[in-house]
Amino acid sequence: MKFMEFIAVLMPVLIPVFIFLVLPGFRVVQQYEKGVVFRFGKIISSREPGLNWIIPYVDRMRKIDFRTVTLPIPPQKIITKDNVSVDISAVAYYKIIDAEKSIISIEDVRSAINQIAQTTVRNIVGRFQLDEVLSERDAINKEIGTVLDTNTEPWGVVVSVVEIKDIELPENMQRAMAKQAEAEREKRAKIIAAEGELLASQKLAETADVMAAHPIALQLRNLQTMAEISVEKNSTIIFPAQFMGTVNDIQSFLSKEKIK
Repeated sequence: MKFMEFIAVLMPVLIPVFIFLVLPGFRVVQQYEKGVVFRFGKIISSREPGLNWIIPYVDRMRKIDFRTVTLPIPPQKIITKDNVSVDISAVAYYKIIDAEKSIISIEDVRSAINQIAQTTVRNIVGRFQLDEVLSERDAINKEIGTVLDTNTEPWGVVVSVVEIKDIELPENMQRAMAKQAEAEREKRAKIIAAEGELLASQKLAETADVMAAHPIALQLRNLQTMAEISVEKNSTIIFPAQFMGTVNDIQSFLSKEKIK
């Protein structure tokens, strides 16, 4: 009874202590976060995900998100190495790997990465010609990512991927490139046609040599051609004068074969 009486006496004191001193110190850190605890302005520890308790009114906790962040880089007006003005937009992916550095080393990580990403895109793309910008995106993306990752490492941030998302060309440049592409297609078509004519002429020359050595082969080819023509209805076939000589040659050839 004395213990219960003692508890009853302390209850009016314990309840306010729990409400105002113990309960305010509980903090929940999500699985994708890490908590950094400050005590009188100095970092004293880092807290893992789960339920944590800090000294209320003395300690202060800042939660740092460790998930990958998608950062759109707004369109940048860039002049390429061959003096062509283009608008290029990109996207960067980064994540914080050191919670304490991301708080101490930089005031606003996202804003800082956004500004340095814009500057880096302008500087690197400006060193390439337009054709290289259009054809070598992977190399440009890799170079931009390397520069960003080097600059953000002291902030406890890793830039994993940078991708050029869109390249907007002036209308006159689009028309010029369309004409160039059409000219290239016509060039390839003419080259292919010329190569076909060359192969066909070579084969015809070889065929002519064979037929010159065997005159009957030429006449047999004429007969085959006329047979193919006769398949069509209402066809009129005109026999050349040399055809009769061909028939005589064939008959002489067959008679010689019989005698043998």
